[in-house]
Amino acid sequence: MVRKIIHIDMDAFYASIEQRDNPDYRGKPVAVGYPEARGVVAAASYEARRYGVRSAMASTTALKRCPHLIFVPPHFDVYHAVSDQIRQIFLDYTDLVEPLSLDEAFLDVTENKKGNPSATIIAREIKQRIKEETGLTTSAGVSFNKFLAKIASDYRKPDGLFVVRPQAAEKFVETLRVEQFFGVGKVTAEKMHKHGIRTGADLKKCSEAVLVDLFGKAGHQYYLNARGLDYREVEPDRITKSVSAESTFDQDKDSVLHLQLELYQVALEVIKRMEKEQFFGRTVTVKIKFADFKIITRSRTLPEVVKDFQQLWSAAKTILRNTDLGGQKVRLLGLGISNAGETAGRKSIQLQLDLF
Repeated sequence: MVRKIIHIDMDAFYASIEQRDNPDYRGKPVAVGYPEARGVVAAASYEARRYGVRSAMASTTALKRCPHLIFVPPHFDVYHAVSDQIRQIFLDYTDLVEPLSLDEAFLDVTENKKGNPSATIIAREIKQRIKEETGLTTSAGVSFNKFLAKIASDYRKPDGLFVVRPQAAEKFVETLRVEQFFGVGKVTAEKMHKHGIRTGADLKKCSEAVLVDLFGKAGHQYYLNARGLDYREVEPDRITKSVSAESTFDQDKDSVLHLQLELYQVALEVIKRMEKEQFFGRTVTVKIKFADFKIITRSRTLPEVVKDFQQLWSAAKTILRNTDLGGQKVRLLGLGISNAGETAGRKSIQLQLDLF
């Protein structure tokens, strides 16, 4: 049986909520975050994106690109409330809902509560209901697997709806840039480019053995995706075990001060994700990858659950200060939170972010 999968992705979710709730922000470039020297943009409105402002960008860089950018502090309680409201809409159609974050989710509507055989019509109804009930727009992708549905939701943003049918899947994938493939970040894309792989068509020409040799386990998934295949099921109610973020540096660093500054930025990203996922744990782990690619991790378990940035940053900074780097240069720093116990959320999320 061919599955019917919808991927829903809210349009500039945090920033759109701020614009909805404050008429003075509408039609203006808005960034959710703080404008201070070490601040990071958590989300950007489409008006801000026209100036090149993006999430995870340093606030100072964002202001250089858009001097009249309006910074708004995040209101996570509001974002969570709206996300819950949207999730209830999803559940009116199917119980097979897999949230990826507050602003996006997969739905399997192969068999649905409305008895509607058309996933496209269901996606259109969901978009309309979200607009009517929250005042926000969303983009939807419809296909027969998660990989294609996710790509489709980004194809006509904002407020888009795009369908990839089984008979058109392979040709569609061949036209994609490798950067559009799930799991292909900046570093992986650059490696692909070095081997002459720039499009889905180029990727499809590579054997599975070659892709595994180049990219490890991910090579198996790239091989399938290049053919429009993805056998993963929509998984509701997965358990969150950790939240993490990483930063790979453009140049290796050995200054403790510079490493602290980098770790500070990663900590900001982690706390943002913790808030989004409502995941709070007691064990803080710092990951260090040296210039020779050797990796070490150092952890500290706290007596109480970490719930705010100062707790997280204090623990991370202490771990880094107490780690003997042996004079080696560092190419990557990572930070994670785990050991949630009773506070565990619904799903698992591991993030690798090229912040710099």
